[in-house]
Amino acid sequence: MSAEWGNRLSALIKSVGNLAKTNKPVANAFHGLETATRENSVLDAKTHELIAIAVAVTTRCDGCISAHVAAAKKAGATKDEIGAAVGTAIALNAGAAFVYSARVMDAYDEL
Repeated sequence: MSAEWGNRLSALIKSVGNLAKTNKPVANAFHGLETATRENSVLDAKTHELIAIAVAVTTRCDGCISAHVAAAKKAGATKDEIGAAVGTAIALNAGAAFVYSARVMDAYDEL
């Protein structure tokens, strides 16, 4: 792991810990939600993390990227698999912009 992303992950863990001390109910709820996505799941850990990486890209969350790339590597995801996951995220983002652009045209026609 590069120093930049390793530092981001360390800083994230520290910051989340500070937030948890300040607002324990929200931190516990978030942790519970994350835990619930893994319990009795039909997805293995690697697939779960590949999906999380794709979502992290679409939501532009660097903290999510650092946490889920580390977890994906730990779960055995290869660089090629991660590349495929982010390729899907890229295609979907472009698709969403294309579809939402049609809404602009609908708005123009209606207005």
